[in-house]
Amino acid sequence: MKKKKLWIAILLLIPCLGLTSFFFYQMILWHLDSNKTKNEVKEILEVTTREEKEGNEIVYLDDSSNYLDVPFLNVDFSSLYEKNEEVVGWIQIPNTNIDYPFVQHSDNSFYLNHSFDKSYNQAGWIFLDYRNYTDFVDQNTILYAHGRLDKTMFGSLRDTLKASWYEDPTNYIVKISTPTYNYIYEIFSLYHIKTTTDYLKIRIVSVEDYQAFLTLIQGRSMVSFDTVVTPQNKILTLSTCYNDQEKMVLHAKLVKQEKRIEES
Repeated sequence: MKKKKLWIAILLLIPCLGLTSFFFYQMILWHLDSNKTKNEVKEILEVTTREEKEGNEIVYLDDSSNYLDVPFLNVDFSSLYEKNEEVVGWIQIPNTNIDYPFVQHSDNSFYLNHSFDKSYNQAGWIFLDYRNYTDFVDQNTILYAHGRLDKTMFGSLRDTLKASWYEDPTNYIVKISTPTYNYIYEIFSLYHIKTTTDYLKIRIVSVEDYQAFLTLIQGRSMVSFDTVVTPQNKILTLSTCYNDQEKMVLHAKLVKQEKRIEES
């Protein structure tokens, strides 16, 4: 009888040991991916020239915004092209860790598990929706990334829901630099929501439907923004995971853009 009980105990223990080993293995992989991402980000920041500048050739202004005086971010993409020809822009948000180049592939799955250098990495990278044009002319331009617990990629996006962040209006800005244009966006909605795709529409035909869409996503905001958004505005959407069942979302409207002057 004792021997039988011993065998039962061993049989019950084996699955537990297997699960423990699996989770331990996954934890090791997570930390390896995290370290690789941090090293890659450090290297990118070291070799990329970024500067703030006044506009040279302003081609769009939203006069209803309070952020018209915010300087543009201007990025030299030459070193980035050497690392990845799919780079299409750079994004920066004040007082977050979001200060990265972003890419675009022929689908929305490749950069879920590949780094900027295209090597396999579960941390992924920030990428533009494959349906979007790279010159940000769509009504809704969408960027995705993982919400990493180490605050890389869009992991620090959840910090925008903290009072220490949203009580400072100077944070309500998203800066985008691309090889042809630089953009300033003003944030008008922040929220987390049970996973849905209704905020991921890119092109909406009628003015009425677009207004309904803007009303929907602005009404979801967990932060009160004094921002006027109309169907004449183009918007930017950032989407990431909040937890296993929810998404964290940021929406911002285009405030101004400049055409970059090519250096001779």
